[in-house]
Amino acid sequence: MHWPWLLVALALATLLLPQRGAGDAPAAARSSLRVGLVFDVGGRGDKSFNDAAWAGLERARRELGVTVEYVEPADGDDRAGALRLFAARGFDRVIGVGYVFSRDVDEVARDHPGVRFACIDYAPPERGEAPPNVVGLKFRDEEGAFLVGAAAGLSTTSGAVGFVGGMEIPLIRRFEAGYRAGVGAVCPSCRVLAAYAGSTPTAFKDPERGAQLATSQIAAGADVLFHASGSTGHGVFVAARRLGARAIGVDADQHDEMPGVVLTSMLKRVDVVVFELIREATQGRYVRGARGLRTFGLAEGGVDWVHEGPHARGLRSETIARVEALRGQIVSGAVVVPGRE
Repeated sequence: MHWPWLLVALALATLLLPQRGAGDAPAAARSSLRVGLVFDVGGRGDKSFNDAAWAGLERARRELGVTVEYVEPADGDDRAGALRLFAARGFDRVIGVGYVFSRDVDEVARDHPGVRFACIDYAPPERGEAPPNVVGLKFRDEEGAFLVGAAAGLSTTSGAVGFVGGMEIPLIRRFEAGYRAGVGAVCPSCRVLAAYAGSTPTAFKDPERGAQLATSQIAAGADVLFHASGSTGHGVFVAARRLGARAIGVDADQHDEMPGVVLTSMLKRVDVVVFELIREATQGRYVRGARGLRTFGLAEGGVDWVHEGPHARGLRSETIARVEALRGQIVSGAVVVPGRE
């Protein structure tokens, strides 16, 4: 068992991180609340999922005056150890960022019933319910993917579009399902080429593999490619630039990662959800929802797409109008987006 050594190593790693307190908040607004966050595979700097969580955490530090600390795990063993570290230190909220944390959060929460946990993209246990001190935060990713799928279907000139996923798991298959449905809603004759980078969490941080998959899809005729693959997606952007295709970003506005190549991005407002979770904690609230789950889609502002401003200038006005009309139909319930598990 290497657990004690792991805990010591994580404790030292956290102590070496810059201390992030309430220095930017007015004295009257400072809070005694302490929040610990453990990043998903790839960590900070992915310009996507993890960076969105970081933005929400930093906003809470600035605006709410809470003390925040974080850990960037190197591998699977580190995840549970990092969560335990924050729990053992008595943090008020402990947040795991990513689907792969689901079972780790459950396990650690049961061992620390007095600590409140949250997990982004949480997958509930196959049997029973989440521990009472866990709130699972989920997104209707398929709704955002539907919008960018429609944008892709309206923008393709070849009649073929691509999808590159990271780890092949139910969460990422929902992106694919929504994307396929969006393409089909506006271009029934279009082909959708799909591939995944792998079956382990490292599939979210393999740009070389992303470039290989994108290159194959472009060679097969795809001229617009959507990725849901973390930093692996940078390889998709590189291949699209090299071969004259367009790409669609994910989770955050990724225009600046490859200007002139990124047509639009699906937005997953992890930053807003993390901030709101912490804001509720400063108010003494812990909202769990039915079966410990809270879900955010288009209607709740949890997902969106880039369609305004200079980062959307590659979109035709008629494309934006059509996709926004579809958004209204989804919010009203006239269109139900499939989310294949």
